[in-house]
Amino acid sequence: MEAGAIHAGALAHDEPHEHHGPPPANRSSRVDPQTLGMMLFIISEVMVFGAFFTAYFFIRIVSGDPWPAPGMHLPVAVAGVNTAILVSSSFTLHYAETSIKAGNRFGLRAGILATFLLGLTFLFVQINEYVHVGFAGHDSAQASVFYGLTGLHGAHVAVGLTLLATVTIRSFRGHFSAESHRGVDVPGIYWHFVDIMWIVVYTTVYVL
Repeated sequence: MEAGAIHAGALAHDEPHEHHGPPPANRSSRVDPQTLGMMLFIISEVMVFGAFFTAYFFIRIVSGDPWPAPGMHLPVAVAGVNTAILVSSSFTLHYAETSIKAGNRFGLRAGILATFLLGLTFLFVQINEYVHVGFAGHDSAQASVFYGLTGLHGAHVAVGLTLLATVTIRSFRGHFSAESHRGVDVPGIYWHFVDIMWIVVYTTVYVL
């Protein structure tokens, strides 16, 4: 009797425990959660930029107001050089990403540091442009949209630089490898988005 009870207890112990709580998440996508989260965040940011571009196109197309406003001079050449600086940072970032995937930590460090310095240069030039541009946001609707669009993008650059600074510090501490580099890839997606958005902003605000 006692042996049977012990045997039954052993069988009960060997049985798998019943799962309590919510079921495990169903991952039907091959995209990892961090990358997917960044992509969804970028989509929301595109909508924010879209609101500012709506105001821009309303002024130029619906209202038919001149762009830029009379007496409002935009430094197209300086912004063009600044655009080249920011776009080049995407290439250095790509070099850093491909380097770490190949196990080249020196290439990662050089590429990510160059990307950070180029982004910092871009932001410095933009702030200097605000100081010397010669008009304020309250001068006209066109000036408000100019500061709104470029300032919104500048804020995104500042956030991107914070991410790049973190990646740079971690890369010099040897935190990444050919097998583990998501901490480089996800901030990289954001920085490429920042670069692409500036091309759109520069083209619409300064060139067209």
